[in-house]
Amino acid sequence: MKILNLYAGIGGNRKLWGDDHEITAIENVPEIAKIYQDFFPKDKVIIADAHKYLLEHYKEFDFIWSSPPCPSHSRLRKNFSCKVGAKPVYPDMKLYEEILLLQGYFKGKYVVENVVSWYEPLIKPFEIQRHYFWSNFYINDGDFKKDTINLTGGRNELQENQVKRLQHKHQFDLSKYKIDKRLVLRNCVNPELGLHILQEALREHKSLF
Repeated sequence: MKILNLYAGIGGNRKLWGDDHEITAIENVPEIAKIYQDFFPKDKVIIADAHKYLLEHYKEFDFIWSSPPCPSHSRLRKNFSCKVGAKPVYPDMKLYEEILLLQGYFKGKYVVENVVSWYEPLIKPFEIQRHYFWSNFYINDGDFKKDTINLTGGRNELQENQVKRLQHKHQFDLSKYKIDKRLVLRNCVNPELGLHILQEALREHKSLF
């Protein structure tokens, strides 16, 4: 199956997909794209604007996973703005542009992932852990437990512990990379959840043939 993995990051959602599929990953930050390529050398990695790439290439794939940027939709960002007086931002509607594009034009299976939003979602999603998923196939919740990392200690210790626990949880060793490890790891979808959703899509994809 030909898979398009948009806003790929370091590949949390893709980690357990194996190498039986032809996977194209789109990531616009070169340093992050390099890490993804290191972990998944058989994937085709393209440094590009994922939103633009989707519009131009969606017809070429059987399954599309998209994880557009989430900060403008998140409860954390909204609550932070209200508490400290940070400047409000418009929710990034590229999220819904992609959902509607795929819903209206794409013939394969798709899933669009984002955080649970501070507002009532404009299109009803599936909700699993701390994520919303919009798709054209049924996603069983799989009895996944709430996705949390419980930490104690001071600020520096807190971040260091969180990086260690997230690396262990997602089974990514980022020790040799000079990046914001905490941010990158927190943006990862649980690999087991990523595999579960791909299997749900494959089940429905195979039923069509």
